[in-house]
Amino acid sequence: MISGGDGKLMHKTIHYPGRRPVDTGRRKRKLGRVIIIDDRCKGCGFCIANCPRQVLGVSASFNKKGYHPPEVIQPVECVNCHFCEILCPDFAIYSIDADAFGG
Repeated sequence: MISGGDGKLMHKTIHYPGRRPVDTGRRKRKLGRVIIIDDRCKGCGFCIANCPRQVLGVSASFNKKGYHPPEVIQPVECVNCHFCEILCPDFAIYSIDADAFGG
């Protein structure tokens, strides 16, 4: 035990060299592909602001409603978490397994 700055006793962290998870090196990163239905989008930006991997950005083009829909700017970063489709109020975006799409 060691003494902390406030006089309380703390346990010292023990590091075990050579220990690592059993499946290290065997796990494959799950990849996804984002599909956007441009004409359903109203440009709220929920999917862009809340994507945990920053896969989406604002498109420069307009849809038929006059809004800027999202576009995929970093497709290799998508991990198929489905968070964009959960947040979309217009069901204008969804993600699928990249393997199911063919790549």
